[in-house]
Order: sequence, then structure tokens, then C-alpha cells
Amino acid sequence: MLHGATSVQCGAQSALARTPSKGARQTRGMTTTDSDLVLDFAGVHLRRNGSTLVGPIDWKVELDERWVVIGPNGAGKTSLLRLAAAQEHPTDGTAKVLGEQLGRTDVAELRPRVGLASSALTPRIPSEELALNLVMSAGHAVLGRWKERYERMDEERARTVLEMLGAAKLSGRRFGTLSEGERKRVLISRALMADPELLLLDEPSAGLDLGGREDLVARLSSLADDPDAPAIVMVTHHVEEIPPGFSHALLLREGRAVAQGLLADVLTSENLSRTFNQPIFLAKAGGRYFARRAASSARHEAGD
Repeated sequence: MLHGATSVQCGAQSALARTPSKGARQTRGMTTTDSDLVLDFAGVHLRRNGSTLVGPIDWKVELDERWVVIGPNGAGKTSLLRLAAAQEHPTDGTAKVLGEQLGRTDVAELRPRVGLASSALTPRIPSEELALNLVMSAGHAVLGRWKERYERMDEERARTVLEMLGAAKLSGRRFGTLSEGERKRVLISRALMADPELLLLDEPSAGLDLGGREDLVARLSSLADDPDAPAIVMVTHHVEEIPPGFSHALLLREGRAVAQGLLADVLTSENLSRTFNQPIFLAKAGGRYFARRAASSARHEAGD
């Protein structure tokens, strides 16, 4: 199985290698300084209806880093991602996104600099919209093609990012006819369309079958290895979905950080056990992580 995953990854790399680099931002590849932080959260809280969804949390993400945010349901992962996407403002603390402090900047100008791929967008997308138009329209921050004027380079860019995600053949398909896995690829392509400085992925592998998950993991691994790619933050429940090439991890429980830092240091059985509040056994093989409940009962193992 591990050998099969490796061969899929190699195929994905060759597709992603065709990504044009001339659109890469000048800050990429420079020596990292404080001004190069894409996310800088200090004492951040997010509260709603008297409940704390996130916080207190301190978190910094640099431009060349690829983060995975892991935690159980209700841990505040999606709420944290919405803060990073400038779709929420912190109740307390200071949250800076791409150097701009939320609450003191025009988010209408900030949001286009952040690419967000989330299934929460799906209900708002017209089922008859062509995948190519959905991706292309991201440059105008609209869902699908309306009266905007597009140039040939816009269509070429849209086709390029679709090809990057193995979705070139979907360009002429209507969104409502796509499978869950196909929709995920189109949404990630849309998030990449405007050459964002920060890419946010909200559970990109959720709902995918094994083959679809492995192919997407391989393509995200290739994206992570691309020096011209933006900083990446990916939310997931499962360590099996972490693509090789991701560098950092934030483990979240009840809105607070259990641990954060370099992936190799943070992703341990002990930290996962604290995060999910049960004994977790963690293994690594072929650059991939695998987890299961430790000392599980026979009944539990039978259901694995």
C-alpha cells in the first residue's frame, strides 16, 4: 500500500512541475523576518453567544511554512481558519493576517490575498456553473461567470491550476454533476486562481474514498514542495491525511493549543492522546503518519 502511494505521488509531481513561476510574489524565497509573517495571532479569543470557540491562542505562520491543524470535532479548527481568512474578527487579542491587523484594515482588500478552499462554499455555487468558470471567477471574488470581462490569460491560468490538481478534464463539467472528490479539486483550484499569499484548506480530504484521498494527498505534497507555493494551512481530523512536505503542526482542543511547532516534534503519541482525550498510538512509514487507539478493546478493533 505504501509503495502504491509513492507511485501516485510521483505522477502528481510531474503535473505540478508545470506550474508557471513568473506569478510568484517577490517575497517568496527571501530570508524570513518578522515582516514576512503571514499569520501573527497574539492572545486571540473568538467568542459567540457566550461560548469561547477559540482561545486564548498565540500562533505565528511564516511565508515558507506548511501547517496542519489537527483536533477533534468542536475543537475550534474551522473557527480558527475563518480568523485566518479574515472572515471573523477576534473578540480579544491581536490577529494579523499578511501584516494587516483585523479590525484596523479593509478586509475587502485583504481577503483576495487569501485563498480559502472549504466545502462550506458549496451550497452557494450554482449547480449549472461550469468548473472552469467557477475557478476563473475567483479573480473577481464572485461565484461563477456573470458580466465580468476575462482575458485569455485568465482562462489559461484557470486551466493551469485545474491541471495542477488533476482536474483538467472537469473544466467543461457543471459543478452540480461532480463527485465529492471532484468538487474538492475544483475548489482548491479556485483558491489558487488569484495566486494567493496564503492558502487555507478546510478538511480537503473529507468525504473522499481511499483512492481519491491518496491522489489528493500526493498532489498537496507536491504543492508543499513547490518553492513558489504560498504558505499553507490545512485543517484535518486525521493524521493519515497529512501530506509529506508539511512542516508544522498545531494540535487544538477546546479552542486552545495543546502543542504547536515543527511537525516532527509536535506530532507524538503523547500529544495526540492529550488532544483527543484517549490513548493514541502513532506510527510513521514512508513519510506518512498512521494512528489508532492504543490498548483498544476487541470490540473497538473489530470496528476499525
